[in-house]
Amino acid sequence: MELKQLEYFMVLCEELHFTRAAEKIGIAQPSLSQQIRLLEHEIGTPLFDRVGKKNMLTEAGEALRQHGYNVFHELSQAHAKISELQGLKRGSLKVGALLTVVNYLLPPTLLAFHDKYPNVELSIQGLRTGDIINGLLHNELDLGIVSSPIEHEDLNVIPLYTDNLCVAASIDHPIAQEPFVAIDILKSTPSVLLPNTFYMRQLINETCEALQFMPKPVVEMTTMESIITMVSHGIGITILPKAYLDYIDNKQIRTIPIKHPILTTEIGVVYRKNKFLCAASNAFLEQIITMTKHYQHGDTVTVPAE
Repeated sequence: MELKQLEYFMVLCEELHFTRAAEKIGIAQPSLSQQIRLLEHEIGTPLFDRVGKKNMLTEAGEALRQHGYNVFHELSQAHAKISELQGLKRGSLKVGALLTVVNYLLPPTLLAFHDKYPNVELSIQGLRTGDIINGLLHNELDLGIVSSPIEHEDLNVIPLYTDNLCVAASIDHPIAQEPFVAIDILKSTPSVLLPNTFYMRQLINETCEALQFMPKPVVEMTTMESIITMVSHGIGITILPKAYLDYIDNKQIRTIPIKHPILTTEIGVVYRKNKFLCAASNAFLEQIITMTKHYQHGDTVTVPAE
């Protein structure tokens, strides 16, 4: 079995479509089909069931896919350990992070890290918690910054901080001068919230469901910036992390604490248990923990000079 064939097989497992997989790899579709046929001949059994234009993994294909993840994980581990011998003169790091964290915690972390280690290639993706976990398990990410608790036998979590969720309303909204509000404000007040696929929205839904109602936002949006824009124009109130609202410091928005009950979200760094943390990963972890301490103490985070 050739490593390139296994690589092609893994991409086809993700796409389950020969033409799309070939385009993703950058080869012609007939070439991909030929390589998969050679691989099946080597294995001695079909790896895909082909029904019309649909492709499904056979039991043998599923077994190979699982072992394929381990093969490429071990290769990445070897690469990381070899890079470790070279220190931080070069290397790469792929991080998946919640959108809220991408907006306020990561920029100063990345700037400080790049200032110290300019030759390390950084790839930062704003993702949902489920997508981050999937990326870690499939060796597509080195580190993740997620809402916890995360309970998975293959993952470790390093807690970073706890953040309160708050209501954000436009400065001329009727509740803008309230010292605090209860979560049941969502019963009678128009709101702009994240979709149900986001962990934060799920937390809001679970809290409301315990009080025997479900929020019905007038608008659902997938980015913090777009939600804040709608709120500042009086479309509705929203619920977002206090740290993010403090960071953007929008003068058209009033942040109002939530009580009865207080909603909190735990943020942590997650990585695979059996993953070798290279020098780049450890340096990034150290940097983000340092930045987190600054935020918790209310310190001003300065951007490194060029």
